[in-house]
Amino acid sequence: MKGYMLLISSGLLCLSSVACTAQTGPAPISADVPEAQGWCTEVVVAGLRHPWSIAWLPDGSALITERAGRLRLVRNGKLEPEPVAGLPPILASGQGGLLDIALHPDFAENRLIYLTFATGDPQANRTALARGRFDGHALRDTQVIFQNADAKSGGQHFGSRIVWLPDKSLLMSIGDGGNPPLSFNGENIRNQAQNPGTHFGKVLRLKDDGTPPPDNPFVNQKGAKPEIWTFGHRNIQGLARDPVSGRIWANEHGSRGGDELNVIEGGHNYGWPEVTYSIEYWGPKISNETTRPGMTDPIRVWTPSKAPSGLTFYTGDVYPQWQGDLFSGALKFQQIRRLELDGTQVVNEEKLTIGQRVRDVRQGPDGYLYVLTDEDDGALLRILPVK
Repeated sequence: MKGYMLLISSGLLCLSSVACTAQTGPAPISADVPEAQGWCTEVVVAGLRHPWSIAWLPDGSALITERAGRLRLVRNGKLEPEPVAGLPPILASGQGGLLDIALHPDFAENRLIYLTFATGDPQANRTALARGRFDGHALRDTQVIFQNADAKSGGQHFGSRIVWLPDKSLLMSIGDGGNPPLSFNGENIRNQAQNPGTHFGKVLRLKDDGTPPPDNPFVNQKGAKPEIWTFGHRNIQGLARDPVSGRIWANEHGSRGGDELNVIEGGHNYGWPEVTYSIEYWGPKISNETTRPGMTDPIRVWTPSKAPSGLTFYTGDVYPQWQGDLFSGALKFQQIRRLELDGTQVVNEEKLTIGQRVRDVRQGPDGYLYVLTDEDDGALLRILPVK
């Protein structure tokens, strides 16, 4: 593997003596966690084709992305028959397609909607970010405002989630490009997660026009992409901001085992693929190290893999016992995991078994939790409390 170096100023990364001397990271959590009690689900709408993400409009309507490349509108509890028009060209191949959706913080004034998606063709494709103005029926003035600087082949590891920060910049995740034998510049493409000269395996911070803010951590480093916020990621498909602490949380797919829950801090290196609990799909270790000084350990590690997806904090009143908890989708186990936090530590974990692949979990404006199921005939579900 080629050597890559990112120089991080002392103001961005401070390592305690404990972190520098640690020899092992957090112990992996098994799949055997208790089932949460006192809930059930109901179908809100069905007939969605691999839905990926949801965003609520001020009037209570919802926009849902389908990985196949369609944006659907749910109005008055019913799925509109025709998809929303005005999307950019989208590559729906493998894991790629139309991915995340987020409203601009000033949506009520500017009507801007942001979308992440795969673009290109199976031999040369990228993760991209577009925005357009929603007029109630279609997107207008749609523009691609950012795309990965380098194309890759294959249909794996596009990311991609969006989360807004209080200064109205956004974070956007991009995957490492895929598993071996996929290559880039003569080496395994996943090694690019440690390369500051590419966008693969990174969390990016962008202004709302798609350009890098001048205070990003690597703006002044020669050869580094100025959009980089953090690096050393495999494939983040869940991003959420804690509305109380302001911390950014991410869950990330491992290979075979080694799924991670992380707190995302600008300038940090999260280790992939040099430091990981994952093993190759065919058996051998990817790395002999699970921790290393200068690399940030995960908060939680799941082995076997649960295939983490959407991530959200619950702040409503419908389930008062869950206020402040973090909810993480689990594609593989067809569950949601409820994570009770104390600062940056998980002190309790339960599962809500949905029985279908969970792609996203979000809180709606009515205070309920909603779930998107990643199926050919996917659905939007509502979680109801049961006494």
